[in-house]
Amino acid sequence: MNITQEKIDSLNAVLTIKLQPEDYTPRVEKAIKEQAKKAKIAGFRPGMVPPSHIKRMYGKSILVDEVNSLLNDSLSKYITENNIDVLGQPLPKIDENTNFNWDYNDNFEFNYELGIAPEFTLNIDPTAKVTEYIIKADEVTLAERVKNIRRSYGKMTNPDVSADDDVLYSDLVQLSADGSVFEDGITNTASIRLDQVKNAEVKAQLIGLKKGDVITFDIQKAFDNDAAKVAALLKIEEDEAADLKSDFQLTVKNVNRLEESDLNQEFFDKLFGEGEVTTEEEFRNRITQEVESMMVQDSDRRLQNDLYNLVMDKVNFELPDEFLKRWLLATNEKLTQEDLDKDYDNFAKNLKWTLIENKIMKDHNIEIKYDEVFALAKQRLDAQFRMYSPQPLSDEQLGQYTVQYLQSKENGNKIFEELKALKTLDFLKTVVALEKKEIDSAAFAALVTNEK
Repeated sequence: MNITQEKIDSLNAVLTIKLQPEDYTPRVEKAIKEQAKKAKIAGFRPGMVPPSHIKRMYGKSILVDEVNSLLNDSLSKYITENNIDVLGQPLPKIDENTNFNWDYNDNFEFNYELGIAPEFTLNIDPTAKVTEYIIKADEVTLAERVKNIRRSYGKMTNPDVSADDDVLYSDLVQLSADGSVFEDGITNTASIRLDQVKNAEVKAQLIGLKKGDVITFDIQKAFDNDAAKVAALLKIEEDEAADLKSDFQLTVKNVNRLEESDLNQEFFDKLFGEGEVTTEEEFRNRITQEVESMMVQDSDRRLQNDLYNLVMDKVNFELPDEFLKRWLLATNEKLTQEDLDKDYDNFAKNLKWTLIENKIMKDHNIEIKYDEVFALAKQRLDAQFRMYSPQPLSDEQLGQYTVQYLQSKENGNKIFEELKALKTLDFLKTVVALEKKEIDSAAFAALVTNEK
């Protein structure tokens, strides 16, 4: 066997593999003998089929399989031993003028295109400044969080008349353009939370209703054309909800109100443990700490995005674009040329950032250990559970959920990539000037929205 590499330029190369019969014959003969032992063919006892018979019947396909297997093994070994940092996988070069007899005596020659990862340096100006936001909880956010927690420990009542933040348990019936009930139209019984109604005019219609009241309302207007929300209320598909134009008749079956729990010691003990919090001031301080700790993730995402933009602007290198485009088309059956033209720039940006991350990790000996992956997954699950329940899970329960979560390869890869991004972020924090700036959560949200 002979393998040679021809450098086309710094980003592209061609590997040529030449095989002679002595390179592949031992593998082929071994495969034929193994097939003979397993084959079940009429006229022969199990395990007693002559290899010559297998060769006559299946020899050519076995030869093709073994040559392909040898090529794959040889390619991987050569790339590893020669420390070639490839992008994607080698692409076979098809020569329409080459024909093989596949008769066990062929001298084969195969050519493969390689896309080579570029060499580059991270020249980041240490005087470059990036703002690191310290997000403080504003009064509206704190009030909303306190209300939700108090409701979680409150009790359900059924007032005579609906008010803001109540829930209307109602029958919904689709109407025709003339206001009559649409025959065979959409019907459903659903709970409508008034705090989720976006339109003030429609919300005013829904306040002051009592059991048995019937009104006509614009469901799309109520939820600001949120197809997902409308689909969930009507139990229909989102596509159908997006195209829906009809008004609906709403008949109130019941008015539900979740009363907020009193701010007393019983409530504090349920929430934080016996005697941990004893005053309303301590309670509000704890809630503020909880809310602001969750906002740290928002601040980190913003800082990560700003550092990403800084580095991508300063670190310039080329990719083997034409090779990568051919590789993407060859390895993704459903990818069309139109989709590739539309999405390639985003793919290239993501690949460049991955190369930058990998270089930082390699050059600075930054490692990712399993206990770090486990700790981050546990932290993320804890935050997720706290969104739905103010009472935290025990450390043992959280650990069990984390083990189950990481059994999924997809989840494990997701946390690994997040941890790599965080470690890259931590490194970049040390090589640029960070300007810390306090900002309340409402102003931060407005800042993010205005920059979109």
